[in-house]
Amino acid sequence: MQVVGITGGIASGKSLALNTFMKLGAYAIDCDALSREVVIPCSKAWWEIVNFFGKDILRNDLEIDRKKLRRIVFGDSEKLEVLEKIIHPEVRRKCMERVDAIKKMEPNAAALVVIDVPLLIEIGIQKEFDKVIVVYVSEKVQIRRVMERDGVTKEAAKKLIEIQMPLKAKLKFADIVINNEGTLEETEKQVRTVFHALSCG
Repeated sequence: MQVVGITGGIASGKSLALNTFMKLGAYAIDCDALSREVVIPCSKAWWEIVNFFGKDILRNDLEIDRKKLRRIVFGDSEKLEVLEKIIHPEVRRKCMERVDAIKKMEPNAAALVVIDVPLLIEIGIQKEFDKVIVVYVSEKVQIRRVMERDGVTKEAAKKLIEIQMPLKAKLKFADIVINNEGTLEETEKQVRTVFHALSCG
């Protein structure tokens, strides 16, 4: 069984690639989804976040207001570091639980597990995967897609992109690059090619 990490940047199309892998038969683990799961009300991480940031970040249903929390840590590296130290270990634990479950129930040695890890390279865990896939688009395309997706100005989109590691810098860590600047069909074709190469390899 191969465990592959997939990463990229904001609006690069990681989710599209992950969903396509899943449709083709790969097991898919979305760490963004896990990061929401680990902060459900009254969980360990939820209490730690509330104790540090205060109850004003909560909605009336006790869910964390993610937009409000994002605004607090945006541009404040110390608070962002605190948040990441709370969330990342819990996400990692949940992720490994799922990988272990797949290993126990999957008899096929050619099975493929694809894990979407947004900060895979930033936190230096690329060597923990059999392969690393980077979903790439140019900064120009990123800006346009963020503007369209979030309804923000060009300046706001640039700021969101600038706080992340540049996608070009991530390419040197990639075993495989999927270029998502073209059509949906073109990206899906690339994913199919990668899926068959990894499943047969």
